[in-house]
Amino acid sequence: MNNQKQQKPTLTGQRFKTRKRDEKERFDPTQFQESIVQGLNQTGTDLEAVAKFLDASGAKLDYRRYAETLFDILVAGGMLAPGGTLSDDLTRTEFCLFTASEDLETMQAYAQVFNKLIRRYKYLEKGFEEEIKKLLLFLKGFTESERNKLAMLAGILLANGNISASILSSLFNENLVKEGVSAAFAVKLFKSWINEKDINSVAASLRKVGMDNRLMELFPANKRSCEHFSKYFTDAGLKELSDFARNQQSIGARKELQKELQELMSRGETLKDIIAYVREEMKKTSISEQTMIGIVWTSVMSAVEWNKKEELVTEQAIKHLKQYSPLLKAFTSQGLSELTLLLKIQEYCYDNIHFMKAFQKIVVLLYKADVLSEEVILKWYTEAHVAKGKSVFLEQMKKFVEWLKNAEEESESEEEEAD
Repeated sequence: MNNQKQQKPTLTGQRFKTRKRDEKERFDPTQFQESIVQGLNQTGTDLEAVAKFLDASGAKLDYRRYAETLFDILVAGGMLAPGGTLSDDLTRTEFCLFTASEDLETMQAYAQVFNKLIRRYKYLEKGFEEEIKKLLLFLKGFTESERNKLAMLAGILLANGNISASILSSLFNENLVKEGVSAAFAVKLFKSWINEKDINSVAASLRKVGMDNRLMELFPANKRSCEHFSKYFTDAGLKELSDFARNQQSIGARKELQKELQELMSRGETLKDIIAYVREEMKKTSISEQTMIGIVWTSVMSAVEWNKKEELVTEQAIKHLKQYSPLLKAFTSQGLSELTLLLKIQEYCYDNIHFMKAFQKIVVLLYKADVLSEEVILKWYTEAHVAKGKSVFLEQMKKFVEWLKNAEEESESEEEEAD
């Protein structure tokens, strides 16, 4: 046996001299800028030639390191100082976005230049988005024409998915908002976006990054209302955006109301106080009774931890709904509200499998509590039900509906005899 310690292996390597032609040239910002500016001056207004030049230059210029410089030059013609002014001491070009024609066709052509560049050099994607965010913060330093071109370009890029709608967060900057710059810029941007796609594309992109409920922030706090937003954008020819924002505001208000209702119930507030609160909210938000009964039903059913056993959940539901039937009754004064509630019950019992067998018992309870009328139950049974669990629920209701019909016929014959 060898008592000597085994020598630990060591990592060794051999240094290879890199061939000169394999090295990517390293430029300092000034040299990088001069190279880009020279190329743009040579290609001029031919944007196809610009795209080819940028494609080829990426092989020898360090785009990764100088992405901000590259995008500054393409947009403004030179490197931008803080605030959006051009740096005095460096080379510039007259061939850039800000000096181009202020029309949609030219902006679409510029969008293609950026699109091709980022598709070719994927690592520029994040830097480009950061550049757009920065440019939006510099809006006050640009002329009105420059802002318009940037807004049109941003709208096209957003429509084509080249940048994320998260860039809009820059428009919520207090100084831009206060001076009305954000709202005016947003008009041009959204017009360009909707022109490329439609309001559904806008809505989907805004929701994806949580911007769908933040559009009011384009205005100062004292003007941050649905009415002001709607008037401003409708007058600017963007009624679709006004309608979208109003709808989002309404959805937000409903969610808040539902949350508040659940809190009132969990605190054990009296039904009288809860009813008064809901009626006040209906006045303030102009929510219809049909919409409100849906919110009330969801709140009532969310206010309790349900038993997972089917045989026990029915008993639990009946007890719970008996307690809250006066609340449901307060917001079913119209036949349409009653039908809305009945359809909500059908959907709930279908979506929550433990409630499948409870449907008929819930309906009978609410009939006895004067929440649902026989006319609405019969209408639901014959024509107004939805597809969810239809066969199961119609079968459950069969005997009760027959009883209702017989009771109705007996009542009619008694009335005839009395006459």
